[in-house]
Amino acid sequence: MTVSLLGTAARYFLEVANTGSLTRAAEQLHVAPSAISRQISKLEDSLGCALFERKARGMVLSEVGERLAVYARTTAVDAQRAVDEVKDLSLRASTRIRVACTEGFSSGFLIELMGSFLQRHPDSHLEVISTTPDGVSRLLLERAVDVGLKFSLGAEKGLHIEHQQPAPIMLVAARQHPLAQLAQLAQVSLHDVMRYPVAMPLPETTLRQMLELAFELEGLKCQAAFTANFSILLSLVASGNALTFAASQSVSHLIRRQEVIALPMPQLQLPTRYLQILRPEGAPLSALGQAFLQDLIAVSQS
Repeated sequence: MTVSLLGTAARYFLEVANTGSLTRAAEQLHVAPSAISRQISKLEDSLGCALFERKARGMVLSEVGERLAVYARTTAVDAQRAVDEVKDLSLRASTRIRVACTEGFSSGFLIELMGSFLQRHPDSHLEVISTTPDGVSRLLLERAVDVGLKFSLGAEKGLHIEHQQPAPIMLVAARQHPLAQLAQLAQVSLHDVMRYPVAMPLPETTLRQMLELAFELEGLKCQAAFTANFSILLSLVASGNALTFAASQSVSHLIRRQEVIALPMPQLQLPTRYLQILRPEGAPLSALGQAFLQDLIAVSQS
């Protein structure tokens, strides 16, 4: 469907100016010549001057008509550019999926999903922002993203929980780590953990603060051998150089590749955290966005 921002009189005037004939203009516009003639006459009456000289060989622009044609052509080009840009934005909006998540998901959980989703939906465009839990909420409330993924202790005003499941904190170790071997024989305790280098998340993270509280309740002080962001923690753990704590969903890709194991730690007296997949309340979501959301829920449950 052709969209024009120019009024009828302007479109008819330009077509006659370009073709030099009412008949040819009518053929191009698929209207009757009389309709074009009426529109041009009205335009001339409103401007108080003749835009064309009617001659036997056709319609020839007057001096005033020439000036108006230059302006009208420029306006038509600008208008068409605006229409094309809006159409492009609309197409991008229908194929773009904007996701905000905390770092624990961007390290592997989402990467595998994005790859498989793009294979099945090659026209889609995924934008992922890794930020803090508060940052995920803020971007959702501002409707700067379509879907949010984070760990949380409860619901938040203005956000709709599309999916939620428990995400208890686990001890993560390389499969060859001595504690991984011990776990086959007995339950691993925090005292066991303290015998080995521990890699901890950054101090400002909720997980770090929760872990320090849990250790304190056990009368222990966790001496972190390493403090780093999540991607570095995973590298340290996978190489066997340290232990760390995380939700199993955050390391599911490494578990599937049999690089690490996640051990339950009943001794950690922590409030239940939930993996939450969130949407802004009342915000529309494209068909591709709905497909991605369903895939995201399915992967989180696997």
